[in-house]
Amino acid sequence: MSPSHGIPRHIAIVMDGNGRWARRRLLPRIAGHRQGVEALRRCIRACAERGVQVLTVFAFSSENWSRPDDEVRGLMDLMAKALVREVPQLRDGGIRLRFVGERAGLSARLQQGLAQAEAATAAAPRMLLNVCFNYGGRWDIAQAAAGLAARGEPITEASLDRAMALAHVPDPDLLIRTGGEQRLSNFLLWQSAYSELYFSDRLWPDFDEAALDEALAAYAARERRFGQTSEQVTGALATG
Repeated sequence: MSPSHGIPRHIAIVMDGNGRWARRRLLPRIAGHRQGVEALRRCIRACAERGVQVLTVFAFSSENWSRPDDEVRGLMDLMAKALVREVPQLRDGGIRLRFVGERAGLSARLQQGLAQAEAATAAAPRMLLNVCFNYGGRWDIAQAAAGLAARGEPITEASLDRAMALAHVPDPDLLIRTGGEQRLSNFLLWQSAYSELYFSDRLWPDFDEAALDEALAAYAARERRFGQTSEQVTGALATG
């Protein structure tokens, strides 16, 4: 089957496996999350080099609050430190940051840090990095519907789409999950309706440029039909 597309415009990633990576090395779970930041740094650079326009990552889900208190505190501290350390490098590399999720439950200090990071990188032209933090797909749909209802607007597929937290970007072409699990875990439930799904057995800290290229090769080999037949897709490509 010949591919009908090349590099995806928008890649979304569930960065799973940090805790297991640490446990296999007899390290505390937060050590795995720190190594996960290193993997994310590699992935951002690799995606930008390959011409990806939007990268969306699942950094902290609305369900992660139920994890042990010390791990949650460690994750919040890791985010605060990453903002200080990574934002200048992202800005200089042309990466624009956008944080997606419910901010009301975050500390005032962290909320301020997120806003400052967005402002500092607002003019970066190379690639948009959406960081889903305190995010859940069901929350996203519910907040979109609630916003429409509050404004007295009809709730339709089109109006919901415009009200979603990721309405500023096209839906993901490719959704990658690392760590061997094969589920969405409440990530981009609305936006991934027609995304190509790719599951990697690699734990997130071990996900490198070669692993990304494997995912991109698998994506390029697929035929994306969006409800059409293969013949319709082939015909559209021939006349496009």
